[in-house]
Amino acid sequence: MSAALAMTMIGVAPGAVASTEESPVAAAPAAAPVAAPPVAFGPQPALFTLRDDQGKWFDTGTDIFGTQSLAVAEMPTLNPGGVLGSSVGDVVGNTASVIGKGALSGADLAEVMNLDMAEQVHNVRADGANSPTYADLGVDVAKLLNLDTVRKTAAQLLPAGDARLGELDVLIREFVSEASAAPADKPLDMMKSPAGSKLMNLTKGIRAADSALLPVTINFNVGAENTDTAHMASAIIWPDGASGMPFDQAGAWIGDRTVELTQPGLYAFACKVHPYMLGAVAVDDPLTPGVDFGNKLHVKSRGMNVPSYANIVWQLVQKFFVITNPGNWQHYSDTEATTWDPGFAPAPLLTFDSSGSPQLVLLETYMKDLFSFPSTLPKAGVKPATPGVGEVWFDTQMEKYAGKTKSGAATMLNASTWEIERKIAAPEINMNNPHNMWTDKNEKYIYQTEWFSNMLDVFDRKTGKLVRRIEVGPGPTHVMSRTDTDQLHVALGGGGAVMEVAPGGTRIDRRLPVGTPDELVAHPHAHWMSGNAKWMATPNVNLYNASLVNIKKGTFVHKQTGEFPIATGMNPTGTKTYMADFLGASISCFSNEKAACIADDGSKVDYKKIDLWSEYDPYSGPAGNWGGLGIQIAVAPDNSGIINANTLTSNLTILDPKTDKIVAWLPCHAGCHGVNFGAKKGGGYYGYVTSKFANVIDVIDIDPNGDGSPADAAVVGTLLADSTSATQMDDAIADWNGFGGQGVMTIPLAYEGWVQRAPKNAVNNQLTCKQRNPVKYKSKC
Repeated sequence: MSAALAMTMIGVAPGAVASTEESPVAAAPAAAPVAAPPVAFGPQPALFTLRDDQGKWFDTGTDIFGTQSLAVAEMPTLNPGGVLGSSVGDVVGNTASVIGKGALSGADLAEVMNLDMAEQVHNVRADGANSPTYADLGVDVAKLLNLDTVRKTAAQLLPAGDARLGELDVLIREFVSEASAAPADKPLDMMKSPAGSKLMNLTKGIRAADSALLPVTINFNVGAENTDTAHMASAIIWPDGASGMPFDQAGAWIGDRTVELTQPGLYAFACKVHPYMLGAVAVDDPLTPGVDFGNKLHVKSRGMNVPSYANIVWQLVQKFFVITNPGNWQHYSDTEATTWDPGFAPAPLLTFDSSGSPQLVLLETYMKDLFSFPSTLPKAGVKPATPGVGEVWFDTQMEKYAGKTKSGAATMLNASTWEIERKIAAPEINMNNPHNMWTDKNEKYIYQTEWFSNMLDVFDRKTGKLVRRIEVGPGPTHVMSRTDTDQLHVALGGGGAVMEVAPGGTRIDRRLPVGTPDELVAHPHAHWMSGNAKWMATPNVNLYNASLVNIKKGTFVHKQTGEFPIATGMNPTGTKTYMADFLGASISCFSNEKAACIADDGSKVDYKKIDLWSEYDPYSGPAGNWGGLGIQIAVAPDNSGIINANTLTSNLTILDPKTDKIVAWLPCHAGCHGVNFGAKKGGGYYGYVTSKFANVIDVIDIDPNGDGSPADAAVVGTLLADSTSATQMDDAIADWNGFGGQGVMTIPLAYEGWVQRAPKNAVNNQLTCKQRNPVKYKSKC
């Protein structure tokens, strides 16, 4: 039987899936009957169950050193002896016809990923010139490098007595001897190893002459029993030459999807609605040393097709293991410095450099060396010397509570005392992953989106009590108010529109589409609105563009952005918009009316792309500061500066909106995410920055000396986001206190158009005349 015929037999048709586009009246997406999980011929398929649960967003049902979002599969091979003389009917369902188990679990997974050696290898410290050797690890090096699997696979493929088996045994012994003396935190260049180069050539020859690899089946399930909203599973990394890639969908869905992985190597998938929902599959050819990463990898950013040993690959691998393993999150203390020692896996990875030479890497020790782990986290609880004005509300989305099954709370920081005063977990409604918030003109309500649901919640700001909930549509992300009518605009991250909601969240008033019926579902994320209530800009993550909406007319035009725009800022006068291009490693500036963006030569242009990689090479690594996976971006109310949070590089890009150039970089934390501005007492502004995978919130003084330039922007405070015994609570925290920093909002709202309408009271009376009139202060003050 041919390999092509076997591939056809193993193929599985995708299940039926319901559309998740919201209705004009914001009804919840109706789920079609969920198809039965696809059943693969022969080897076991891998299953990702998409869940609302943190750390299990793409749940494999297995655990690899703390992450449940990584699947490992052996690529099946036709067994020459098992199919000879067999009919097609004999082969179907006959596991003797196939060598290789497909998705691995239990003892098979532990063997390939060396999970029995995890703690032993993790505790070895990589230390530069004094690197530990493979012999220093105190483990069976042949097993560690998966050479026992290579021998077993070759014995299954080759006839008994084949001379190549004896040759293979000799080369394995010689290579183990060479590797034992090599540093365990550096790559083993197989072509520079006398035995290694021969070993690679021998296994390559066996594979080419004696066997053909078959696809690995991967199933994705989105079901109501595990999640309250629709999701996506879009390929963001895949091996060069893999057919059917990039695997993608027109929009978020409920039901089942199936894809076949046709090449050995690394595959990674993300939900476009909730981009930190990640899953990955390492598809291994068991006839090669280590676990295959592929010769070259496509990365869905900037058209990259890079050698698998490239620096950008390791940057993304590091973030994957931090994001998907809660045990790798950053725990800060306000009493002492702490140690951050993330774990990866003691797995050997077969990668290739720019010359095509195979590099065998032990993931755990290599990552420690490359990223200087373990590292010290300084003591938090550092309060700014000058207080802020009012309250800072932000979502701690990863917190687990005793009285509900879904994660997250709205957290309030008193900017005068720098104390966490309130957390609203809302167990009575099982509030599901709160993401962003806003307030009304009277500062009576807190408007809270439930990102993994279809609800907008309205809380009484003073008491934290629930006032009402309103169903708005799938995956509501951000909410803001109109400065003229006080109506709310809620972006539907799982849909194609922004819903206009009556003040107080009492009813749906209007649906504002941001895409056309003949386009993919737009999935708008973090929108922004002009203070004059004329413009709203939405980043359309699924269209790779933005929509500039005329609010009163309800019409829109598309605007150019970089790849996967995710968050928006706007200058105080509403003449230009900034988009953080999540996968583009850039910031886009576009003009709302006439040319307003500033080119590098000082001229005004309609569009400008600000590159965050001018000092970064995807293969060799950074030569200076750089940013990646940029998320929220905010412009200071007085136009003194811009802050963009970068989650890949855990830093902040500081820009000057008067030149549209980068002027500084500041440090951040794991999962650096939310940014917004609030008033600083006595004048000026603080930027408040949250991080998803660290229990702190940072305070940034955007212009410490008040000269209108953000070049001297500085981190002036780092505060624990944890509750204390004095924090007002509506439920008990069960785990992850202070974690999951997402959207930020200050009261009083500090921006042009909103701050003028803030009510007069003892707190708001602290605002200076200039803070009350950030644009027209010269004439007003």
